[in-house]
Amino acid sequence: MQVEKMIESDRNGWQQLYRGYADFYQAPMDQATLDTVWSWIIDENENFDAIVIKDDDGKLLGFMHYRQMPSPLRGVLVGFLDDLYVHPDARGSGAVQALFKELKSIAKDRNWPFIRWITATDNYRARSVYDRISSTIDYVTYQMLTK
Repeated sequence: MQVEKMIESDRNGWQQLYRGYADFYQAPMDQATLDTVWSWIIDENENFDAIVIKDDDGKLLGFMHYRQMPSPLRGVLVGFLDDLYVHPDARGSGAVQALFKELKSIAKDRNWPFIRWITATDNYRARSVYDRISSTIDYVTYQMLTK
């Protein structure tokens, strides 16, 4: 397995995985959304990045979407992991750990003191991995609808 920055030729594999990710969270997904997210990934001026993990034949097994954001109270930039998905057939293979290892290396290169992310409270399989590599913090996430 190999982790690398997502590139243009990864689009079809990423699109299949991203649809699987949306299905997992029972979120609607259409081509317009896929096109928008893809445009963020490939636009070097966008504050949105992606890495993928591939098998030895170059097939995409999973991805991470992440970005830099300010932490005003600390006066530093930190990392935020937006999305993580590994195909069900590749779970338990070490793919998630390899993705996190690369993300941690990216964070060190960018001088981010930490990376934050959220997950569903009932995503027990993912949380069992996260609990081994990170810790929870005592904050509650809110979301205000605007439409």
